Amino acid sequence: MNPDTSRPLLDVRDLRVTTSNGHPILHDVSFDVEAGSIVALVGESGSGKTVAARAAMRLLPKAITPVSGKILFEGNDVLKMTGGEIRKVRGAEIGMVFQEPMVSLNPAMTIGEQLVEGLRLHERLSLEAARARATEMLERVKIPNPQACLAAFPHQFSGGMRQRIMLASVMLLRPKLLIADEPTTALDTLTQREVMEVMVDLTRTFGTSVLLITHNLGLVAQYAKKVFVLERGRLIESGPVEEVLHRPKEQYTRTLIDALPKRDHGRAPPADAEPLIEARGVEVTFSGAGNMFSTAEKKLAVRDVSLGVRPGEVVAVVGGSGSGKTTLGRAMLGLLPLSGGDILFRGHSMASADRAAARDYRLQCQLVFQDPYSSLDPRQKIAEIVGEPLVHGPKLSGLEKCERVSDILNEVGLAGLGDRYPHALSGGQRQRVAIARAVIRNPAFVVADEPVSALDMTIQKQVLDLFRKLQEYHGFACLFISHDLGAVSRVADRIVVMQQGLIVEEGSVGQILDHPQHPYTQALLKATPTLGVAA
Repeated sequence: MNPDTSRPLLDVRDLRVTTSNGHPILHDVSFDVEAGSIVALVGESGSGKTVAARAAMRLLPKAITPVSGKILFEGNDVLKMTGGEIRKVRGAEIGMVFQEPMVSLNPAMTIGEQLVEGLRLHERLSLEAARARATEMLERVKIPNPQACLAAFPHQFSGGMRQRIMLASVMLLRPKLLIADEPTTALDTLTQREVMEVMVDLTRTFGTSVLLITHNLGLVAQYAKKVFVLERGRLIESGPVEEVLHRPKEQYTRTLIDALPKRDHGRAPPADAEPLIEARGVEVTFSGAGNMFSTAEKKLAVRDVSLGVRPGEVVAVVGGSGSGKTTLGRAMLGLLPLSGGDILFRGHSMASADRAAARDYRLQCQLVFQDPYSSLDPRQKIAEIVGEPLVHGPKLSGLEKCERVSDILNEVGLAGLGDRYPHALSGGQRQRVAIARAVIRNPAFVVADEPVSALDMTIQKQVLDLFRKLQEYHGFACLFISHDLGAVSRVADRIVVMQQGLIVEEGSVGQILDHPQHPYTQALLKATPTLGVAA
């Protein structure tokens, strides 16, 4: 019997979702996914897009309940299915790729065990047949040496590889609908493109429809045909991608589009300015894991890198995962031992520095981490976290310290939030806390390590604008580490491109973005999603 092609595969009608105390999360939201199509749900964090997608699989927490509306999958209302019926649909008919694969994959089970588990649950296959199917799917998602992958654990793979493994586990059952919830967040642009291309190739091969949940409008333009825009739980605009993104009707949609990075051509310091901090022929080597039967192999993560950052200058270091950019940043802060070369701070070698000079160097340097939630003490209040670096400076009275903390919280837009704990803040607010902590002592040099990679576009724009404003006001030199050329174009004066531990190209923002010379730089630019409409 042929399926009914006259109705959508997934049809969400007037869905209203509330918390247990009656607070509305979704307000009568309606959207649909046609068979064989790619549809996007977009909006800021907290817009309700993930709640809508999880409702389609009945994966909402107990405190969140659909109170009205319908979720029709192939004409059957998911909300009225029994527990046994939804278990047959979940995984086999509707699959979901979650935002963070490391959280979704069981760290105590091998990849093979996790792939085979779902396959044997839904299909009557022997262990050997299931492992063969799993190996074939790992080959499809371009995992090197899939046989060895089956015996490995999730922590042994990069973020991009873990996301491919998640795709393999979901697509093994060949579902009719794939829900991809922010599948490329925090991945570098090259890996992001590879993961999306693998996903699209798999869905085309098996005829699977895709509901893509994302804040990245570039991905929407490149891969989706239809888009639904959510704001605070309400559907405010929908239609073909070209129409919505190029001729938006609603101000909120225009705000999302306006948040896409726009270039700031920078303010290069005088050419004769001496570097504040300089890496000369720096090399950093890591030891491999090794075991009782073999000697650990050493990996040269940074290879003979020389780089200077002048006072007041923002130098962006870009490259894919594993390019060595974070390792270089930490080495320049003195957080990693050098296996070769030297770091000079204000013209003085840190390798031969006495204790007083080394202490001054460390106190003049600060780091903004990629994930603020894991870098903020959950037991401390925001005011305590931000004020902690003041312990190492000139002696301040309690009143002076409180005033300094209050001033910097006001600067970063967190006035009045000093008594809260990190868990009570949004991701963007937590990143503001991390920035405030880094600049409260007026450091001379700041390393910002992927400070906006996991934020949605509007919050990313706010944080980048704040960072540039603080940098101009306080005048610190900055090494801005990122995989996102769009983000660095907003804040950088100069761009350095790294690949496999080497600097392959460097120049002004205009030179790198408009006239890239190295093939790797060209590949990074090509992989950066734009609002060009999907073919």
